[in-house]
Amino acid sequence: MRAVWLKEFGGPEVLVAGDAPDPVPGPGQVLVEVVFANITFVETQFRSGGFSPFKAEPPLIPGNGVGGVVREVGEGVDASLVGTRVVSATGGSGGYAELAAVDAEGLFPVPAELALDDAVALLADGRTATMMLNAVGPRPGERVLVEAAAGGVGSLLVQLAGAAGARVVAAAGGERKTGIARDLGADVVVDYTLPDWDGRVRAAVGGLDAVFDGVGGEIGRTAFELLEPGGRMISYGLASGEWAGVPEERAAGRGVALVQAQPTPEVIREATQSALGEAAAGRLRPLIGQRFPLERAADAHAAIESRASVGKTLLEVR
Repeated sequence: MRAVWLKEFGGPEVLVAGDAPDPVPGPGQVLVEVVFANITFVETQFRSGGFSPFKAEPPLIPGNGVGGVVREVGEGVDASLVGTRVVSATGGSGGYAELAAVDAEGLFPVPAELALDDAVALLADGRTATMMLNAVGPRPGERVLVEAAAGGVGSLLVQLAGAAGARVVAAAGGERKTGIARDLGADVVVDYTLPDWDGRVRAAVGGLDAVFDGVGGEIGRTAFELLEPGGRMISYGLASGEWAGVPEERAAGRGVALVQAQPTPEVIREATQSALGEAAAGRLRPLIGQRFPLERAADAHAAIESRASVGKTLLEVR
């Protein structure tokens, strides 16, 4: 099969297409003919050798999310799964390839009403956005700030928070991304690359009741200062390269709660199913901003790291 290899940590150019042995599904596994592979920001960090929850050493085939059709099942797996459209995590590697062996217990059948590429776009970002929303619990009328609002998770949070009745303030960088956030239905849109962006938020809505921090760094810390007593902040990303790092005592002194999701396997599965179901019902729309053929995985990583990408980036394998 064709695959993309990571043979050493480094820049995007270390991702090189080549041949690899076809994987064989073991007991409890299925073999998926991959049509689309999901790319996340965390995968670019892993490839560079930087901070990442993935703990593995090259050489390997990267990729933690795939969507396709079940070709074969291993021992102990229901043979009726063959031919089913599915999305699944891979366990951290093996996704940038034409075939992937994954655990059958981790499969999510794709609803008939949902396109396969949309389902793959929701696999990581949909569950993350759903878990963040549930942890914060925005109420009708609350003023909610979503950072990186034109990103994969942020674009979904804009929609989910709006559906919950919140007044959504979308923060993004540049005219293209703020325009996307506006099209997603945000009530207020600000460009956080401009001076005094936080002043623009205050002028529009006063203070905030909740912040979804997907950027971290100075932007995350500035967003925290916009929260009023009783507000909540959840940090789930560090697109800036660092966490916001707001001290617990600082938050407590201002009457603000630093919220964390509790991603147990059950919570993750329920959040993924919820996102797929909402999309199948037409109530949630993933934003797929870029598509690259498998052989151009390096270009896909470069686009994400350059901040030129919007929404979800997919590899088109077949």
